[in-house]
Amino acid sequence: MTRLSVPDMTCGHCTAAIEKAIKAIDPTATVSCDLGTRSVDVQSPLSEQALSGSHPRCRVRRDGTGSDLKR
Repeated sequence: MTRLSVPDMTCGHCTAAIEKAIKAIDPTATVSCDLGTRSVDVQSPLSEQALSGSHPRCRVRRDGTGSDLKR
């Protein structure tokens, strides 16, 4: 499982857009968004790099601790 940090995720529209973007590159992915922790858990065989690149506001953190989706 890959956990993405999404500090700007604030509403259902955000979660829907992120889920749609991930499912576009992996239709079999399981996506779980948590607004409380502003994180997205993804079950997919794709790499973190591929998953984080699925959304135009997504950036891989340089410190290697995860990914950030940013506006």
